Amino acid sequence: MHINSISSSDFDRDVERAKRSAEAGPILITDRGRPTHVLLTMAEYRRLAGRKTMAELLWLPDADLPDITATATGDEVRAAEFD
Repeated sequence: MHINSISSSDFDRDVERAKRSAEAGPILITDRGRPTHVLLTMAEYRRLAGRKTMAELLWLPDADLPDITATATGDEVRAAEFD
């Protein structure tokens, strides 16, 4: 996979061009010649991540979300923060 690069100032000037270019592969965004960010399409991100993001799960009405019920009382949580 070929990775194109663009300076952050060029990216700022033409975001739409960078987004279109990302359709062909990741775009490396540089700041003063050093890589700082990578622009990917959402499809490529999903492929690389291999899973759905929490935001995507929240939009799915029948998503199988893990149980995140707290097991400690509020007092136990506060006490643990200062230990």
